[in-house]
Formats: sequence, C-alpha cells, structure tokens
Amino acid sequence: MNQKKISVVIVGMGFGKEFISIYQSHPHIKTVGICTRNEKTLNELKAQFNLDNDLCFTNFEDVLKRDDVDAIHIVTPVPEHAKMTLASLRSNKHTACTIPMAMTVEDCKEIVDAKRKANKVYMMMETALYTREFLYGLKLAETGKLGRIQFVRGSHIQDMSMEGWAEYWKGFPPMLNGTHAISPLLKINNTKAESVVCHGSGKLSDDLASRYGSPFAVETATFKLKDSDVVAEATRSLFDVVRQYRESYDVYGDKMSFEWEQLEDENHVIFDGGENAERISVPDTDELLINEIAHFTKREKISDQNHVSFLQGAGHGGSHPHLVQEFIAAIIEGRDSAVDAELAANYTCAGICAHESAMKGGERISIPDFEL
Repeated sequence: MNQKKISVVIVGMGFGKEFISIYQSHPHIKTVGICTRNEKTLNELKAQFNLDNDLCFTNFEDVLKRDDVDAIHIVTPVPEHAKMTLASLRSNKHTACTIPMAMTVEDCKEIVDAKRKANKVYMMMETALYTREFLYGLKLAETGKLGRIQFVRGSHIQDMSMEGWAEYWKGFPPMLNGTHAISPLLKINNTKAESVVCHGSGKLSDDLASRYGSPFAVETATFKLKDSDVVAEATRSLFDVVRQYRESYDVYGDKMSFEWEQLEDENHVIFDGGENAERISVPDTDELLINEIAHFTKREKISDQNHVSFLQGAGHGGSHPHLVQEFIAAIIEGRDSAVDAELAANYTCAGICAHESAMKGGERISIPDFEL
C-alpha cells in the first residue's frame, strides 16, 4: 500500500468547514489546515478540530508561501475561484476548487494551461457527480441496464433571495454557473459539450436585472454532445421563480429510464418497459469509499445542517467524502482527477456559453475544446 501522506489547507470556512473532519479521517492525510479572513471563525474551528496553529491562516498569500503545504482546497465565493486557483497552481500546489471553475472562458483556458505547466492535480469539486442519486443512474448506464441512452435532461432551480447568500449572487445569470445541471448529463453520456443553443425566459425585477445586465428569470439550454446523437437539455433559475429546490437529472434509455423525484423525499421513478413504473429510494454509496471516511455519506455527519448551501442543496447527496477520496487518490497515484482541468473547463464553459447564447437571442455558440 502506498504510504505517502500529504498536507492540505482548506480555504473558505462557510461550506468549506464540512471537509475538515473528512480530510482528518483520511489515512493519506498528514495534517489539515484552514484559511479564513474571519479570525473569530479561525479560532473557533482551530479549537473544535484541534488544528495545528501553524497551519491556520487569515491570509491566503501566506498559504501559498508554505513549502510544507502540498494541496489547497478552495471553497470561496465564485468571483475568487479563478484567481485563487491560478495562484495555487503557480505556487506548485495540488488544487481542488468548488464549482464553477471560473466565470469566463478566458479564465478557464488560463487554468487549463497553468495546470499543465504545474504538472499538479487539479479537481473541480462538483457535488452533482457524486450524489447517491447520480451514482445510481451512472451504474445503470455503465452496466447497460438503460440500454441506448436517447435523451437526458437536467435542472437546477433555487431561490437565492433567501437569507444567507452573499450579495454577489443577486441577479447572477442562471447558466453562468450551470455545472450542477449540466455535468451529470455529460458524464452519464461519457462525453463533452460541443455547442449550445439557449433561450432566456421571463423577466427579473429591475434591481436584479441591473446587477449583471441579465434580464432572464430562467435559462434553458440544449447541448450538442461530442460523438453522440443524444441532445442534452438543462434548465436553471435562481430568482423570481416559485418552486421547491430541485437539482435533478433525468435519463431516458431504450431499455430503462430514470426520473428524478418531483418533490423532496417523494422518491425517484424507474420505468422498465410499457407502462411499468416503480418508485425507488436509491441506496447509499458508502461501499464505494474507503472505510475511514465511508460514514461521511450520512446526512447526520454534516456539522452545520442549517448552512444555506446544505439546506438548499438537498444535503449534497452524500457527495463530500467522494470528492475528498478522488482528489487525494489522484495525488497519491500520480494521475489526473476524474474532473480534471480540461473536463472542468468544458463543464463550466458549457454554462458560460449557454448564457452567451441566451443573451444573443438563441444563437448557437461553439464551446471551446481544451484538449491538446
């Protein structure tokens, strides 16, 4: 067994603090540090998790200077992702970052280039690809139970007007951060997005629309997939639409189909021929994890179940330990992560280009190819 151990610093202690105990429990982690600008939060978490004072930071620049930090996990506000990711890679650190990779195509390309030059692991920590619900459907696809996939649909509908969300979210264009709705559709077809046509629908209030110059309450996109005759459809909404939170995917095959539940805890539906339909509760995914972190798939292991990202994220489907396991395994094994820079750039730019299409009245937009 590989005995290598690494040190990791988690940057951003909102949602980010949920990863502290997972990393601490991982057998290939030597030490865990944290970085937050809030000194009170830093001291509280340092005591709660018995963290090494020497690896607790209030300044991100100080993390970058440390030769004894092997990896950085960025869980900060969206506008900071590209800047921090580039700084981390250029400081010779393995780098994980919550979604999205960046807010512009240019920044995505710069991160892909920086990752190649650094020859370090990069991983976009996309929770939607590791929920128990998605892993269940992915297994149906990989084992052939779905048969030939004919169509996929995703949605991410959320009310970000509720308390707890940062100011920069107000009026945020729906598809500009579309990876939750898009990435499962691409992953289950084992491909990337080539081009997109997207339409905006409805109208935001004047205040919200003025923030980013984006008027739409809803954006719905259809993607042409590489080397595939399947069309993927994704819809996203963040403001001025009334609905229970929904982050979903549906997949339709010629042998079996899977539809996400309409309401939380209503159970998903499997169609297996004719008019046959069965409501199912998907199994946990702890068996896919190493023993030391398997229990972190359980809902009760979330320390702050009132955090807005958890409340409105349906618990993230037990995905957190899977993200940590894959990131650390890629480092230890000296390989690319499952959501490496090239793939993350495609997932992210699919949403960015979708929003561009909507703003251009549904014009087809080509999505950049980041492969060498």
